[in-house]
Amino acid sequence: MKLYNIKENDEQVSFGQAVRQGLGRNQGLFFPSELPKFDDVDALLAEDFVSRSAKILSALIGEELPAEKVSELVDNAFQFPAPINQVKDGVYALELFHGPTLAFKDFGGRFMAQSLAAVSDGGKITILTATSGDTGAAVAHAFYGMEDINVVILYPKGKISPLQEKLFCTLGKNIHTVAIDGDFDACQALVKQAFDDAALREEIGLNSANSINISRLMAQICYYFEAASQLSKEQRENLVVSVPSGNFGNLTAGLLAKALGLPIKRFIAATNANDTVPRYLETGEWDPKPTVATMSNAMDVSQPNNWPRIEELCRLKGWGLDTLGKGAVSDEQSAESVRDLNDLGYLCEPHGAIAYRVLEEQLQPGETGLFLCTAHPAKFKEVVDDILGSDIELPGPLAKHAAMELLSEDLANDFEALKAVLRRVQ
Repeated sequence: MKLYNIKENDEQVSFGQAVRQGLGRNQGLFFPSELPKFDDVDALLAEDFVSRSAKILSALIGEELPAEKVSELVDNAFQFPAPINQVKDGVYALELFHGPTLAFKDFGGRFMAQSLAAVSDGGKITILTATSGDTGAAVAHAFYGMEDINVVILYPKGKISPLQEKLFCTLGKNIHTVAIDGDFDACQALVKQAFDDAALREEIGLNSANSINISRLMAQICYYFEAASQLSKEQRENLVVSVPSGNFGNLTAGLLAKALGLPIKRFIAATNANDTVPRYLETGEWDPKPTVATMSNAMDVSQPNNWPRIEELCRLKGWGLDTLGKGAVSDEQSAESVRDLNDLGYLCEPHGAIAYRVLEEQLQPGETGLFLCTAHPAKFKEVVDDILGSDIELPGPLAKHAAMELLSEDLANDFEALKAVLRRVQ
């Protein structure tokens, strides 16, 4: 598999290099030089989740890793289901929260950990990543206890849910968590600065586990195929998918699935008040505003890193950006949709509820709607309980970590201070 740097096309790397390196020169994202196309999608969808995913990922990676090795990586990473759940006639929820950290990031985080181990040259590696909530837990648990890999996770202090924080800031060992005095975009900017420091990158073997890493993105393609496999042929040929969007890795993966041959009619990018992309699709002007804190905090991103990949894919496929649905939802509307879903007998948290609301507004007669539920409602217990007047029971993983002591350190939004931390944890 060859990939190129979207910003500097002359930089071309292998899959292994892209996984180890994370970002290209000038903070450029890597993108596949060629995308395979599955002609007999129905036959592919008839296979089980792990077998199908191994075929998809092996076709993407190519000869760099033997098919048997890719199958082993997938088998180790995807040890939990991605079921769909009918919410009402013609509308389904894709539940991506059945992994160990109860969020969709488990798919990408675990496959990346497996991939990195497979392509590692034996040197020490430092994973540096920023999280707005769920990435941190998925990455922390995926890499926990792995030899010669240190993980440093930055998150905005006081801007993620307490249960999200407990799930990844209580592990210790090779997992180091840092609460930054700033928002998620500030955390992301620090990560970019670190990657721009060539000497530091070389010194500590720097890598990133954000959705900018191509291995994470590739893993996410697989659950779109899994969702379609649970629908009838007629339903999936008129399928509209609504994606709760923050850093836009999830939507990128869905569009890649379509490029590989999955017959999705159209996608909807659903955001909260951090509506840079919906406004851009409306006006053609990229005008990020300061990040706004919302109850759907994992989507509190005003400068989404993965958007250039979406533009690149649409350019290559000749897809107009105007074919993307879009919508921004306020906190009040999010809460209303949580209540609406609860009235239908489906317990959901604000991120999934945002995707549901925009889907409901834009779904046409004869179409089948699918919205992504990216986290277990209990991860946002305080918010959901407040909206519904409920008392959600904590699943096992959350109950266990809720009782543990936080191990994070606080840090100013300062690159030199971060460099000191990165060197100290070696």
